[in-house]
Amino acid sequence: MRALTSAILLLVALACAPSAAPTAPSPPIDPPSIVWRWPATPLRIIAPFAEPAHAYAAGHRGVDLAATPGQSVLAPADGVVAFSDSVAGRGVLTIDHGDGWVTTLEPVSGAAPAGTSVARGSGVAVVGSGGHADGTLHFGVRRYDRYVDPAALIGSVPPAVLLPCC
Repeated sequence: MRALTSAILLLVALACAPSAAPTAPSPPIDPPSIVWRWPATPLRIIAPFAEPAHAYAAGHRGVDLAATPGQSVLAPADGVVAFSDSVAGRGVLTIDHGDGWVTTLEPVSGAAPAGTSVARGSGVAVVGSGGHADGTLHFGVRRYDRYVDPAALIGSVPPAVLLPCC
């Protein structure tokens, strides 16, 4: 009898529980009127962008570029430094490019202070140490609260080379 009562209570609870509304896919990001460039050269992508399934899901919210400590970090587009400080023991630089577009570069040192206007291609810091991958510069881009693949904005990613199979 207890099993039957428990089963009935479970069915009633499930029937009365609010159903989760299906989540709509994120709207596409309009192409920016901003002209972008890579913040480090020569270009070699170590870890590509991996869009998370939702705001709190795992993913890689940017690209990691091969870089060496002390290498110059360049502004990917015109803007104003919005944040320049240490986060969790590594230097972070955030640039506001207007219209909701923001880039984050890490790890950096000697970064331009907050409030500094920067021009596309100008030196804004040097590669520091720390972060999730040594020997890299993490380059993240977001539009308002949605992360975007920086490679898709720049359009100068080297073409993929398909190798023969079998």
